[in-house]
Amino acid sequence: MSYEFLPVNILNKIDKEYIDIIKPIITNQQFINRKFYNHHEHRSVYGHSLMVSINAYYLAKKLGLDYQAAAIGGLLHDFYYKDWQLDKEKKPLLKSHGFIHANEALENSKKLFPDLMDKKVENIIKRHMFPLNFIPPFYYESWLVCFIDKYCSMEIFKEPKELYKYIGLKKEEKHE
Repeated sequence: MSYEFLPVNILNKIDKEYIDIIKPIITNQQFINRKFYNHHEHRSVYGHSLMVSINAYYLAKKLGLDYQAAAIGGLLHDFYYKDWQLDKEKKPLLKSHGFIHANEALENSKKLFPDLMDKKVENIIKRHMFPLNFIPPFYYESWLVCFIDKYCSMEIFKEPKELYKYIGLKKEEKHE
């Protein structure tokens, strides 16, 4: 992953309270390593998760919702095990990244950040991929992160030739 730029309007939103909430996560080496996991074309998992988290935090605060859960769940919603774009193994559609990574992220989050987990944060992480996760989010904060994640992921449409991988298809490799 080359050096990525986060939008200035996102970075300008960061305040001390937000940093205090997410500090145990952003200082964890396992989470820092997500800077090297590709998320969408020119964005790392770290950068994408930070964008989702910051937006969820501020919108939840504005709406009078649990902004701490939104910030934590937004940051950990894609905390899966490995860079899925490097996985060349062919899998059935329902076992592909889009369908399984929410459960992986929840399992990983519970293992590394048990003190930050509660029912709301767990639901945010587990249900952020609705409708690919067939069960809808339960909490307002879960819906909020689900929608913000989709919004922040719209950048994939800037690279139409790469869309195949986001719907669970693998590009055939050319053999000479």
